[in-house]
Amino acid sequence: MIERCREAYSVRMMCRILDVSSSGFYDAVERPLSPRAEENKRLLDQIRTLHAESDGVRGSPRIYDEVRYRGESCGKHRVARLMRLAGLQGVPRKRRWRKKPSEALPSGVLNHLERNFSACSPNTKWVTDITYIRTGERWLYLCVVLDLYSGLVVGWSMIERQDRHMVIQAVLMALWQRDDHAPVVLHSDRGCQFTSDEYRRFLKGHNLLCSMSAIGSCADNAPAEGFFGMLKRERVNRRCYQTHAEARADVFDYIERLYNPARRRRLAALEDAKVPLTKPSVETG
Repeated sequence: MIERCREAYSVRMMCRILDVSSSGFYDAVERPLSPRAEENKRLLDQIRTLHAESDGVRGSPRIYDEVRYRGESCGKHRVARLMRLAGLQGVPRKRRWRKKPSEALPSGVLNHLERNFSACSPNTKWVTDITYIRTGERWLYLCVVLDLYSGLVVGWSMIERQDRHMVIQAVLMALWQRDDHAPVVLHSDRGCQFTSDEYRRFLKGHNLLCSMSAIGSCADNAPAEGFFGMLKRERVNRRCYQTHAEARADVFDYIERLYNPARRRRLAALEDAKVPLTKPSVETG
């Protein structure tokens, strides 16, 4: 405080009012930083860079993960304290619960995941869902396909109408990115797009096992819901899209420049450390 106000008031007067010695103040100003303070300064510079790269949306837990993946040795409370002192914070999650009537489960379709969102290898368990994005040209709908092994968005599509063709396009993109044709469990909710005969015939023709959530249970598709919550919180709710093209470009930027690269870095770090992915790889808030 004395350093901040020394242009307006006398240092001796402020030291006398605060009951500190002026010599002690000058000694503190001229004293070099301790090794711990130097390390905190270096770590804070890295934290600022990671926070800026995330467009200011990541909080201390995810910044801590990124710092550790880059080889830094520090505690999560230290990262949280440095961010708090620097005025850096993420975008908090808003909890909102909504209920909507569920479609009848088609005959022969089961819930093959049963909330087991772990996967031992890529392209064995996928989840898919649809969300909406407000623009100046009415709604724009986004469908994504997530790989539960890595948490990557392996397929996605955006169009102006919420129909089965949008879902099929997202699944096609996921199919194009895999190297083999082994069977994959594809889990969804009971929206009319997923219960349509055309969609289920498409899955059967591409060796995909159709799986659906139980009635009125959004937790059965928690990884997809969690990704949409993250997308809305970190990007969509912080923008005002005037056109569909603007929304498409921004969502593309988030998925392909921010989200997927971060997931790939995390996956590479875990594989280098030989840590098995035994828990859900995407946020299931």
